[in-house]
Amino acid sequence: MKLKNFSLLLIILSLLQIQNLAYAQKSKFKVVLDAGHGGKDTGKNAHGFLEKNIALEITKKVGNILDREKDVTLVFTRKTDVFVELTERANIANRNDADLFVSIHCNSAGKNFAPYGTETFVMGMSRTNLNFDVAKSENSVIFLEKDYQEKYNGFDPNKPESLIGLKILQEEYLYQSIELASRIESNFTDKLGRKSRGVKQQPLWVLDASYMPSVLIETGFVTNVEEGTYLNSDKGQNEIAQAIADAILSYKKDFFNSTSSTYEEAPKKDASKTEVVNEKTTSEIVSNNKGVIFKVQISASSKKLETKASNFKGLSPIDREQSGKLYKYFYANESSYEQIKNRLEEAKKKGYDSAFIVAYKDGVKISLADALK
Repeated sequence: MKLKNFSLLLIILSLLQIQNLAYAQKSKFKVVLDAGHGGKDTGKNAHGFLEKNIALEITKKVGNILDREKDVTLVFTRKTDVFVELTERANIANRNDADLFVSIHCNSAGKNFAPYGTETFVMGMSRTNLNFDVAKSENSVIFLEKDYQEKYNGFDPNKPESLIGLKILQEEYLYQSIELASRIESNFTDKLGRKSRGVKQQPLWVLDASYMPSVLIETGFVTNVEEGTYLNSDKGQNEIAQAIADAILSYKKDFFNSTSSTYEEAPKKDASKTEVVNEKTTSEIVSNNKGVIFKVQISASSKKLETKASNFKGLSPIDREQSGKLYKYFYANESSYEQIKNRLEEAKKKGYDSAFIVAYKDGVKISLADALK
């Protein structure tokens, strides 16, 4: 009888251990790091600087930094010089149910050796000044894949109408993607003193197919000799990797709280009070909290503009915040979440397609998720 009880105890302890392990894994922040190109897909190649090699080295260095964090789990789409199809890159992120997808690349300007600077892309379509060069370049890898016409349903990176036709599955995560992209570009300018060409939207297949906040980073131009030399150096790669990793950890701190597990037991409340709270809408609850306000971030630029309506397509009021060398511009100031959603629609109708909602409590920026609580 005692042996039976002991065996039962062992089974229970084993089940509890498995359960705790599962909870711990779910509470970890999972990042998929994607080194662009690889294998037969060399990417950009200029002055002896090969994009696939630079992207891989930076990606591994980002991984080495993040790997020191005990509550971060890393997944790589490649860690060696191998060819990985675009669909598989996104599939890896989706299968792992990642919290972030970060794709690392280098830029090129063809025979023009003058352009330099960093750019970080999120999925989407800008209605104004849309330049398809980056989209065509990063999407064209599909031509190296077998049966690409069937696999990508006739998608042709060389045709603008095909790019416009990309389904935008990333829209749900646009706010988070832009937030991460902004932090990456701010780190490049503030910490490294590099030129930022901004956060941009482009119809990129690998971002469209990944079901989580996603960014594609162009770390600089290999066609620019000075910048290419920096990108190809151990010093440059270490600095770039640190800037990217810091942005990811900053994002994690604001958008993912591993200590607040969904498996924690909620504090018990008085039943009558619970009913009253449940009758209120989110906007009513937020409106009653005088410390929380919402704004619409409409743009970020290295240019310092006067906050007058004529500079922002008639929108007013406009606030400006400085983050290093970057200026962020915000429209409206509402305590109601329902009202700020209306302001967001107004901004988008004016052409600010990348606009998104941000929240503050007592003058300090907080995550939107925390604000809505």
